[in-house]
Amino acid sequence: MTKYIFITGGVVSGLGKGIAAASIGLILKSRGLKVVNQKFDPYLNIDPGTMNPYQHGEVFVTDDGAETDLDLGHYERFTDATLSQSSNTTAGRVYLAVLNKEREGGFHGGTVQVIPNITKEILRRMLLSTNETNADVIITEIGGTVGDIESLPFMEAIRQMKYKVGEENCCYIHLTLVPYMKKAHEIKTKPTQHSVKELQELGIKPDIIMLRTEQSIDQTVREKLAAFCNVDTSDVIQNLNAASIYEVPLQMEKEGIGNAVCKVLGIENTRTHLEEWSKMVERYNNPKTNITIALVGKYIELHDAYLSVVESLTHGGIHNQASVSVDWIDAENLTDDAVAAEKLKNADGIIVPGGFGDRGIEGMIRAAKYARTHKVPYFGICLGMQIEVIEYARNVLNFTGANSTEMNKDTPYPVIDLMPDQNGVILGGTLRLGKYECAVTPDTLSSKAYGTATVWERHRHRYEFNNKYREAFKKAGLVIAGINPERNLVEICEVPQHPWMVGVQFHPEFKSRPNHAQPLFRDFIKASCNFRKNKGVAK
Repeated sequence: MTKYIFITGGVVSGLGKGIAAASIGLILKSRGLKVVNQKFDPYLNIDPGTMNPYQHGEVFVTDDGAETDLDLGHYERFTDATLSQSSNTTAGRVYLAVLNKEREGGFHGGTVQVIPNITKEILRRMLLSTNETNADVIITEIGGTVGDIESLPFMEAIRQMKYKVGEENCCYIHLTLVPYMKKAHEIKTKPTQHSVKELQELGIKPDIIMLRTEQSIDQTVREKLAAFCNVDTSDVIQNLNAASIYEVPLQMEKEGIGNAVCKVLGIENTRTHLEEWSKMVERYNNPKTNITIALVGKYIELHDAYLSVVESLTHGGIHNQASVSVDWIDAENLTDDAVAAEKLKNADGIIVPGGFGDRGIEGMIRAAKYARTHKVPYFGICLGMQIEVIEYARNVLNFTGANSTEMNKDTPYPVIDLMPDQNGVILGGTLRLGKYECAVTPDTLSSKAYGTATVWERHRHRYEFNNKYREAFKKAGLVIAGINPERNLVEICEVPQHPWMVGVQFHPEFKSRPNHAQPLFRDFIKASCNFRKNKGVAK
């Protein structure tokens, strides 16, 4: 029988439920269990695909093309899983499915209500992963906090779950904030007490209380909370601030979360095997060199907008035993070549990640020009590859005014253009999404990185390299290092006579892992380390 873990949050948002869920997934997987994580978000958007990155952070994309919450990135990175459409559900998708069914006569004229119709649809979606994956354990994170009006149907659904699959197969974990009052030198438990009380009023008795805290929790506090929350003292688990997110699973296992979950669910409490993860953390904590990567983007005020990119840079650093510092540069501030040179002069590598719209584009082009002319390692992702192509067209092919039709519909040289089947398509789930094949050209930087002739990478875009100009670029030296064989689309471009200047139309950051860095990120960081070394800067 599949076991189900439900993780809820209390007091405030942003406590790290996603990291906690991913960590528990890793801990249980290290005990030999097949684990699948999923996220249920109470907001009414169908998915985060059309949401402003400043509001929601990055959109994570799965192999099968789901545009999902960024927490799925944590799940995949920690458990090395490949998640799917069923791994992320929003209230919008739930209500849409129910209302469409009503319009089609699926309820035979009956009244449609939150209970039972909405909760039944939530339960159906919660069980999808069970049917698809045959997992031993399904870990479901409920977005938001207890007490949110929009989350009530989800809370009711997880309450009903124990009657659907058996109470012995359900474990409820409640993550709350335990603030530390510096002036009084005192840890406050009242927020947790009230949060648990509110959860209990919804009919859910938490089996494990997880305490997010900046200060270590002593035994007296644990006993107090255990008594109030009706759990064993051993089931009050401290989730102390860690030096990095990758230390969280090790801390949580040390605190006894694995033992507590196994006890609640009646799972054989076998030994964890976190040796490889521990070695990775050891490498992360003991770098041999330090480098600076300039991230030139348009959403830099909210770093979560580029979460997977930054994590992948870190993974590349771990592999190369380098500490990677990110210099966040607003592309709009690179107003001319002189300003760009001044702001980028300390960069050991430059990365331009994905994005939409024309804001900051000229600054990104100046960054790509600086990287090309100063031989600084450059990595362009999605929009970043298109920027590399536009810059090369303007300054090497002398195509004055070359651009993407996304930025300038009247450009005389549309080197980046809309795919023919995208003309007139509205936004929302209509991009080129999910994994696609890429045939890698031999004897290129990319082929050396991947070590294979064919790779599959995830996409999220609408505009492409314009094949009308392919021969002109090739004659001017640009290396077409990867092609989608199905549609003959350019996937990878490389600049010749340059240590490492690679642009990819896909999003390799979605498949990087802390203990297995994505090959292009691995080699980009290696090239950046070499660039720093060759500058004569001390390690």
